[in-house]
Amino acid sequence: MRFDFSSQTVIVTGAAGALGSTTAELFFRAGANIALVDIDFSKLSHPRWKNAKNVGMFKTDLTDVNSVSDSVANIVDRFNQIDCLANVAGGFKMGPMVHETSVADWEFMLNLNAKSVFLMCRAVIPHMLEKQKGKIVNVAARAAIEGKAKMAPYCVSKAAVITLTQSLATEHKLNNINVNCILPGTVDTQQNRNDMPDANFSNWVPTTDLANQILHLCSEQAKGVTGAAVPVYGKS
Repeated sequence: MRFDFSSQTVIVTGAAGALGSTTAELFFRAGANIALVDIDFSKLSHPRWKNAKNVGMFKTDLTDVNSVSDSVANIVDRFNQIDCLANVAGGFKMGPMVHETSVADWEFMLNLNAKSVFLMCRAVIPHMLEKQKGKIVNVAARAAIEGKAKMAPYCVSKAAVITLTQSLATEHKLNNINVNCILPGTVDTQQNRNDMPDANFSNWVPTTDLANQILHLCSEQAKGVTGAAVPVYGKS
């Protein structure tokens, strides 16, 4: 499917990561203005679009309300509008059982995966309301609906993303703002390959498959979809 995001501005958080950079590249190919948001761009590779005039990099601590507010204001100053928000940023951390989990580890996962999405939506939605249109896609996880041992902080943080998505979708269904999320299975990234070298990588979900789902949910083809949690498990 070919997508056309010409004249639209798209924010991609976690843009220096594997899924974020893939998502940004596909939006670039579809003609969008792209605001790359991340706390550290040193790991971002040097694709042909990195220094394009319709691409901007905005260093942001997504767990800090002031950093998020400042970056969103700078994005609006640069591109004059925000049409789509892809909340890709997040992370995974195994840990001990719940009764042995530190408060610091609990808060780390909740902040990284849930607070970051909340703060970005909180900052972006007022600009979408001004235009009476917008698309938001959040990245949750299959683990959000399948609690796992020694993964409680991660599972809970991603479950919060689903519930936040549903609440936002209900709040804005009459404002022409669609809010959805995707639920990846195991993603085929170099980091996951390093962490699980004996796994069958061919069963994992390619980042391109996930990015295509994000673009679809941001497109006019999905204008009737809001509040959805879309499984993208591949064979994983």
